[in-house]
Amino acid sequence: MLATPGPLPTGDDWLFEVKWDGMRVIADVADGTLQLATRTGRDVTANFPELAGLAELAPDVVLDGEVVLLDGGVPSFDALAHRMHSAVSPSVALARPVTFMVFDVLRLYGVDLTDRPLAERRATLDRLDLDGLDTVASSPLYPDGEALMAVTGERGMEGVVAKRADSVYRAGRRSPSWVKVTHRYSQTCLIGGWRSERTSVLRIGALLLGVPDDDGGMTFAGRVGSGLAGSAVQQVLAERLAPVTTAASPFGGDVPRVDANGAHWTEPTIVVEVAHLGWTAAGRLRQPVFRGVRDDVEPSEIRRERG
Repeated sequence: MLATPGPLPTGDDWLFEVKWDGMRVIADVADGTLQLATRTGRDVTANFPELAGLAELAPDVVLDGEVVLLDGGVPSFDALAHRMHSAVSPSVALARPVTFMVFDVLRLYGVDLTDRPLAERRATLDRLDLDGLDTVASSPLYPDGEALMAVTGERGMEGVVAKRADSVYRAGRRSPSWVKVTHRYSQTCLIGGWRSERTSVLRIGALLLGVPDDDGGMTFAGRVGSGLAGSAVQQVLAERLAPVTTAASPFGGDVPRVDANGAHWTEPTIVVEVAHLGWTAAGRLRQPVFRGVRDDVEPSEIRRERG
Protein backbone atom coordinates (compact mmCIF):
# COMPACT_ATOMS: atom_id res chain seq x y z
CA MET A 1 0.00 0.00 0.00
CA LEU A 2 1.32 3.41 -0.97
CA ALA A 3 0.90 6.82 0.62
CA THR A 4 -0.55 9.80 -1.24
CA PRO A 5 1.26 13.18 -1.08
CA GLY A 6 -0.77 15.83 0.68
CA PRO A 7 -1.13 18.22 3.59
CA LEU A 8 -0.82 16.86 7.12
CA PRO A 9 -4.20 15.48 8.29
CA THR A 10 -5.55 16.26 11.74
CA GLY A 11 -7.97 14.51 14.04
CA ASP A 12 -8.24 11.53 16.35
CA ASP A 13 -8.76 9.15 13.41
CA TRP A 14 -5.14 9.52 12.32
CA LEU A 15 -1.90 7.94 13.55
CA PHE A 16 1.51 9.35 12.65
CA GLU A 17 4.94 7.81 12.11
CA VAL A 18 8.31 8.86 10.77
CA LYS A 19 8.78 8.63 7.00
CA TRP A 20 11.93 6.53 6.93
CA ASP A 21 14.45 7.38 4.23
CA GLY A 22 15.17 3.85 3.08
CA MET A 23 14.10 0.92 0.93
CA ARG A 24 10.61 -0.55 1.16
CA VAL A 25 10.83 -4.29 1.80
CA ILE A 26 8.32 -7.09 2.38
CA ALA A 27 9.60 -9.83 4.71
CA ASP A 28 7.84 -13.16 4.12
CA VAL A 29 8.51 -16.08 6.46
CA ALA A 30 6.94 -19.39 5.37
CA ASP A 31 7.80 -22.71 7.01
CA GLY A 32 10.59 -20.92 8.84
CA THR A 33 12.28 -19.70 5.64
CA LEU A 34 12.75 -15.96 5.09
CA GLN A 35 12.42 -14.11 1.79
CA LEU A 36 12.97 -10.36 1.51
CA ALA A 37 11.50 -8.71 -1.57
CA THR A 38 10.97 -5.21 -2.92
CA ARG A 39 7.48 -4.08 -3.88
CA THR A 40 8.35 -4.97 -7.46
CA GLY A 41 9.05 -8.56 -6.42
CA ARG A 42 12.86 -8.50 -6.66
CA ASP A 43 14.44 -10.90 -4.18
CA VAL A 44 16.88 -8.99 -1.94
CA THR A 45 17.33 -11.61 0.79
CA ALA A 46 21.05 -11.90 0.05
CA ASN A 47 21.46 -8.12 0.20
CA PHE A 48 20.62 -8.01 3.90
CA PRO A 49 21.96 -11.13 5.63
CA GLU A 50 21.87 -9.34 8.98
CA LEU A 51 18.06 -9.68 8.86
CA ALA A 52 18.18 -13.50 8.85
CA GLY A 53 16.86 -13.54 12.43
CA LEU A 54 13.40 -12.63 11.11
CA ALA A 55 12.98 -16.33 10.27
CA GLU A 56 12.89 -17.03 14.02
CA LEU A 57 10.12 -14.51 14.71
CA ALA A 58 7.27 -16.83 13.69
CA PRO A 59 6.98 -19.84 11.37
CA ASP A 60 4.51 -17.95 9.17
CA VAL A 61 4.40 -14.15 8.99
CA VAL A 62 4.52 -11.30 6.44
CA LEU A 63 5.85 -7.90 7.52
CA ASP A 64 5.93 -4.60 5.65
CA GLY A 65 8.58 -2.05 6.49
CA GLU A 66 11.56 0.03 5.49
CA VAL A 67 15.22 -1.02 5.52
CA VAL A 68 17.29 1.93 6.70
CA LEU A 69 20.96 2.63 7.30
CA LEU A 70 21.86 5.22 9.90
CA ASP A 71 24.41 7.95 9.23
CA GLY A 72 25.05 10.16 12.23
CA GLY A 73 21.94 8.78 13.93
CA VAL A 74 19.67 9.73 11.00
CA PRO A 75 18.51 7.37 8.21
CA SER A 76 20.46 8.05 5.02
CA PHE A 77 19.29 6.89 1.62
CA ASP A 78 22.71 7.75 0.19
CA ALA A 79 24.47 5.51 2.72
CA LEU A 80 22.07 2.65 1.91
CA ALA A 81 22.39 2.95 -1.87
CA HIS A 82 25.30 0.53 -2.30
CA ARG A 83 23.44 -2.17 -0.35
CA MET A 84 20.30 -1.99 -2.47
CA HIS A 85 21.66 -3.54 -5.65
CA SER A 86 23.85 -6.52 -4.79
CA ALA A 87 24.39 -9.33 -2.31
CA VAL A 88 26.96 -8.94 0.48
CA SER A 89 28.60 -11.37 2.87
CA PRO A 90 27.39 -11.58 6.50
CA SER A 91 30.70 -10.14 7.68
CA VAL A 92 30.36 -7.07 5.45
CA ALA A 93 26.74 -6.60 6.54
CA LEU A 94 27.50 -6.85 10.24
CA ALA A 95 30.31 -4.30 9.95
CA ARG A 96 27.60 -1.70 9.26
CA PRO A 97 24.20 -3.34 9.71
CA VAL A 98 20.90 -2.03 8.43
CA THR A 99 17.75 -1.83 10.54
CA PHE A 100 14.37 -3.10 9.36
CA MET A 101 11.76 -0.62 10.62
CA VAL A 102 8.52 -2.65 10.58
CA PHE A 103 5.25 -0.73 10.31
CA ASP A 104 2.70 -3.40 9.34
CA VAL A 105 1.91 -7.11 9.63
CA LEU A 106 -0.06 -8.58 6.72
CA ARG A 107 -0.23 -12.28 7.62
CA LEU A 108 0.36 -14.26 10.78
CA TYR A 109 0.10 -18.02 11.28
CA GLY A 110 -1.67 -18.38 7.94
CA VAL A 111 -4.29 -15.71 8.68
CA ASP A 112 -4.60 -12.83 6.18
CA LEU A 113 -4.77 -9.58 8.15
CA THR A 114 -5.04 -7.11 5.26
CA ASP A 115 -8.80 -6.57 5.74
CA ARG A 116 -8.35 -5.78 9.43
CA PRO A 117 -8.09 -2.09 10.44
CA LEU A 118 -4.62 -0.65 10.91
CA ALA A 119 -5.10 -0.23 14.66
CA GLU A 120 -5.75 -3.97 14.97
CA ARG A 121 -2.81 -4.89 12.75
CA ARG A 122 -0.49 -2.68 14.80
CA ALA A 123 -1.73 -4.29 18.02
CA THR A 124 -0.84 -7.66 16.49
CA LEU A 125 2.59 -6.34 15.50
CA ASP A 126 3.19 -5.11 19.05
CA ARG A 127 2.63 -8.64 20.36
CA LEU A 128 5.48 -10.01 18.24
CA ASP A 129 8.85 -10.24 20.01
CA LEU A 130 10.82 -7.79 17.87
CA ASP A 131 12.94 -6.76 20.85
CA GLY A 132 14.87 -10.01 20.55
CA LEU A 133 16.22 -9.01 17.12
CA ASP A 134 19.06 -6.46 17.09
CA THR A 135 18.47 -5.35 13.50
CA VAL A 136 14.66 -5.13 13.60
CA ALA A 137 12.45 -2.51 15.25
CA SER A 138 8.81 -1.49 15.23
CA SER A 139 8.24 1.94 13.68
CA PRO A 140 6.73 4.00 16.54
CA LEU A 141 3.30 5.59 16.22
CA TYR A 142 2.59 9.09 17.52
CA PRO A 143 -0.71 10.90 18.19
CA ASP A 144 0.50 14.44 17.33
CA GLY A 145 1.40 14.91 13.68
CA GLU A 146 2.42 18.56 13.96
CA ALA A 147 4.85 17.80 16.78
CA LEU A 148 6.35 14.91 14.80
CA MET A 149 6.76 17.15 11.75
CA ALA A 150 8.65 19.65 13.90
CA VAL A 151 10.94 17.02 15.40
CA THR A 152 11.72 15.32 12.08
CA GLY A 153 12.45 18.69 10.53
CA GLU A 154 14.87 19.62 13.31
CA ARG A 155 16.69 16.30 12.93
CA GLY A 156 16.98 16.56 9.15
CA MET A 157 14.71 13.59 8.52
CA GLU A 158 12.50 13.08 5.48
CA GLY A 159 9.07 13.71 6.94
CA VAL A 160 5.94 12.04 8.31
CA VAL A 161 3.38 9.47 7.15
CA ALA A 162 -0.17 9.85 8.48
CA LYS A 163 -2.40 6.76 8.47
CA ARG A 164 -6.06 6.37 9.31
CA ALA A 165 -6.49 4.02 12.26
CA ASP A 166 -9.35 2.23 10.47
CA SER A 167 -7.53 1.79 7.14
CA VAL A 168 -7.36 -1.66 5.56
CA TYR A 169 -4.28 -2.70 3.55
CA ARG A 170 -4.45 -2.85 -0.26
CA ALA A 171 -1.17 -4.09 -1.71
CA GLY A 172 0.27 -1.95 -4.50
CA ARG A 173 -2.46 0.69 -4.33
CA ARG A 174 -1.99 4.37 -3.55
CA SER A 175 -4.51 5.21 -0.85
CA PRO A 176 -5.81 8.51 0.56
CA SER A 177 -5.93 6.70 3.93
CA TRP A 178 -2.12 6.99 4.02
CA VAL A 179 -0.72 10.50 3.49
CA LYS A 180 2.97 11.41 3.19
CA VAL A 181 4.25 14.86 4.10
CA THR A 182 7.91 15.66 3.45
CA HIS A 183 10.29 18.44 4.45
CA ARG A 184 12.09 18.45 1.11
CA TYR A 185 11.06 17.76 -2.43
CA SER A 186 11.85 14.45 -4.05
CA GLN A 187 10.79 12.98 -7.37
CA THR A 188 11.01 9.53 -8.90
CA CYS A 189 11.81 9.73 -12.61
CA LEU A 190 12.57 7.50 -15.55
CA ILE A 191 15.93 7.69 -17.31
CA GLY A 192 15.42 8.49 -20.98
CA GLY A 193 19.07 9.05 -21.88
CA TRP A 194 22.49 10.01 -20.62
CA ARG A 195 25.50 12.09 -21.59
CA SER A 196 29.19 11.38 -21.07
CA GLU A 197 31.47 13.54 -18.99
CA ARG A 198 33.37 16.10 -21.04
CA THR A 199 36.69 14.69 -19.89
CA SER A 200 35.85 11.00 -20.24
CA VAL A 201 33.45 9.32 -22.65
CA LEU A 202 33.46 6.25 -20.37
CA ARG A 203 31.90 8.06 -17.43
CA ILE A 204 28.28 9.19 -17.10
CA GLY A 205 28.15 12.94 -16.69
CA ALA A 206 24.38 13.52 -16.68
CA LEU A 207 21.10 11.64 -16.84
CA LEU A 208 18.16 12.88 -18.91
CA LEU A 209 15.03 12.46 -16.82
CA GLY A 210 11.37 12.06 -17.68
CA VAL A 211 7.98 11.76 -15.99
CA PRO A 212 5.00 9.97 -17.59
CA ASP A 213 2.30 12.27 -18.93
CA ASP A 214 -1.48 11.82 -19.15
CA ASP A 215 -1.29 10.69 -22.79
CA GLY A 216 0.87 7.65 -22.09
CA GLY A 217 4.09 9.34 -23.22
CA MET A 218 6.96 10.81 -21.23
CA THR A 219 7.71 14.48 -20.64
CA PHE A 220 11.28 15.70 -20.34
CA ALA A 221 11.90 16.82 -16.75
CA GLY A 222 15.48 18.01 -17.05
CA ARG A 223 18.94 16.56 -16.57
CA VAL A 224 20.84 15.71 -13.42
CA GLY A 225 24.61 15.60 -12.98
CA SER A 226 25.03 16.18 -9.26
CA GLY A 227 25.42 13.00 -7.27
CA LEU A 228 26.85 10.85 -10.08
CA ALA A 229 30.55 11.09 -9.25
CA GLY A 230 30.94 8.04 -6.99
CA SER A 231 32.45 4.89 -8.45
CA ALA A 232 29.65 2.70 -7.05
CA VAL A 233 27.02 4.95 -8.66
CA GLN A 234 28.86 4.89 -11.99
CA GLN A 235 29.07 1.09 -11.92
CA VAL A 236 25.39 0.57 -11.10
CA LEU A 237 24.24 3.01 -13.78
CA ALA A 238 26.57 1.61 -16.44
CA GLU A 239 25.30 -1.92 -15.81
CA ARG A 240 21.68 -0.81 -15.98
CA LEU A 241 21.93 1.53 -18.97
CA ALA A 242 23.90 -0.68 -21.37
CA PRO A 243 21.09 -3.22 -22.06
CA VAL A 244 18.39 -0.58 -22.66
CA THR A 245 20.20 1.63 -25.19
CA THR A 246 17.98 2.67 -28.09
CA ALA A 247 18.39 4.76 -31.23
CA ALA A 248 15.49 7.17 -30.73
CA SER A 249 14.54 9.58 -27.98
CA PRO A 250 11.80 8.19 -25.71
CA PHE A 251 10.51 11.66 -24.83
CA GLY A 252 7.19 12.80 -26.22
CA GLY A 253 8.37 16.27 -27.23
CA ASP A 254 11.60 17.81 -28.37
CA VAL A 255 14.40 17.83 -25.84
CA PRO A 256 16.22 21.20 -25.80
CA ARG A 257 19.43 21.09 -27.85
CA VAL A 258 21.54 22.07 -24.86
CA ASP A 259 20.34 18.90 -23.10
CA ALA A 260 20.12 16.54 -26.09
CA ASN A 261 23.56 17.34 -27.52
CA GLY A 262 25.64 14.14 -27.39
CA ALA A 263 22.90 12.13 -25.71
CA HIS A 264 22.72 8.33 -25.67
CA TRP A 265 19.01 7.41 -25.63
CA THR A 266 17.59 4.60 -23.50
CA GLU A 267 14.30 2.80 -23.05
CA PRO A 268 12.48 4.41 -20.08
CA THR A 269 12.55 1.43 -17.73
CA ILE A 270 15.03 2.48 -15.02
CA VAL A 271 13.57 4.36 -12.06
CA VAL A 272 15.72 6.83 -10.13
CA GLU A 273 15.05 9.26 -7.32
CA VAL A 274 16.26 12.85 -7.24
CA ALA A 275 16.05 15.61 -4.65
CA HIS A 276 15.22 19.06 -6.02
CA LEU A 277 14.19 22.62 -5.20
CA GLY A 278 10.91 22.63 -7.10
CA TRP A 279 9.78 22.90 -10.71
CA THR A 280 10.44 25.68 -13.19
CA ALA A 281 7.69 27.29 -15.26
CA ALA A 282 8.90 25.16 -18.19
CA GLY A 283 8.29 21.97 -16.22
CA ARG A 284 11.93 21.21 -15.41
CA LEU A 285 13.32 20.08 -12.08
CA ARG A 286 15.15 22.89 -10.31
CA GLN A 287 18.70 21.96 -9.20
CA PRO A 288 18.10 18.18 -9.06
CA VAL A 289 20.52 15.91 -7.18
CA PHE A 290 20.71 12.19 -7.94
CA ARG A 291 19.93 10.01 -4.92
CA GLY A 292 19.85 6.49 -6.34
CA VAL A 293 18.21 3.83 -8.49
CA ARG A 294 14.84 2.69 -7.12
CA ASP A 295 14.28 -1.00 -7.78
CA ASP A 296 11.36 -0.90 -5.36
CA VAL A 297 9.28 1.41 -7.58
CA GLU A 298 7.50 0.38 -10.78
CA PRO A 299 7.72 2.75 -13.78
CA SER A 300 3.91 2.75 -13.93
CA GLU A 301 3.73 4.22 -10.42
CA ILE A 302 5.63 7.39 -11.26
CA ARG A 303 3.77 10.66 -11.30
CA ARG A 304 4.82 14.25 -10.92
CA GLU A 305 4.92 15.14 -7.23
CA ARG A 306 4.31 18.55 -5.74
CA GLY A 307 7.09 21.08 -5.54
